[in-house]
Amino acid sequence: MQIAIASGKGGTGKTTLAVNLAVLLSEKFAGTGQKVLLTDMDVEEPNSGLFLQGELLSEEIKYRLVPEWKEDKCTLCKRCANICEYNALAFLGISVMIFPELCHSCYACSDLCPEDALPMVKHRMGVTKRFLLNDNLEFMESRIDIGVEQATPLIEQTRKFIKENYDKTWFTILDAPPGTSCPVMEAVKDADLVVLITEPTPFGFHDLKLAIDTMKELRKKIAVVINKYGIGNDDVLNYCLEKGIPVIGKIPHLVEAAKLYSKGKTMVGELPEIRNEIEHVYSRICQLTKEKA
Repeated sequence: MQIAIASGKGGTGKTTLAVNLAVLLSEKFAGTGQKVLLTDMDVEEPNSGLFLQGELLSEEIKYRLVPEWKEDKCTLCKRCANICEYNALAFLGISVMIFPELCHSCYACSDLCPEDALPMVKHRMGVTKRFLLNDNLEFMESRIDIGVEQATPLIEQTRKFIKENYDKTWFTILDAPPGTSCPVMEAVKDADLVVLITEPTPFGFHDLKLAIDTMKELRKKIAVVINKYGIGNDDVLNYCLEKGIPVIGKIPHLVEAAKLYSKGKTMVGELPEIRNEIEHVYSRICQLTKEKA
């Protein structure tokens, strides 16, 4: 089962829920043979690792392919510049200029060049690390290099790595990027359920509706968790009730939780109120995905 934790905006508690759910399930599954994988897909600002300590299993540099212009082969036919939908190539009369930051690695320019003057070459974009936290919990994060413009290609490679190396017996939790843009849509592609976490505030409610609309376009099964429950108002609850969207958790607003978070500590081991609510979240996830809790 693969669960994505997403949100319409940053700071709503995606990482809090993802990390504490992973730790809780690791304890719950101890001795059963069931394993948990937590993956931080927010490659621009991965922070799940701040709350977890483990043994480094692997570290792999990730590359994407972009075209490289070969002047000695080029006949300046302009086909490459005309075919590129992303304006990653410009015809300058006597040369072709390439803008790697705009390239989407679609291969169109390279494959359609009649003179093979645009071979695809590797460009480093980031690094993926895997950690063993205990016998049944692994953590993986991908981190984009400073100055690299596009996060989606690295998220795509991370998603494919999970698909190739972790089978369906793993309970996989994806800490997705915030917002509703391309990185989020790439991160949740393989998810069986997308849990949207929000705050009961006007800002949280507004961006939650955007996230719900995005997931509906992707035809993803969704559920909502309200974080910092007890502040704000009931607009989120009323909206979800009206639209038939299940609210599977209400994580209480506690000063003690904020203190633990600021120290980089998890909450399920120290705050019974948080633990009970995340237990409930897991139980509802199993109901919605028809898995046995």
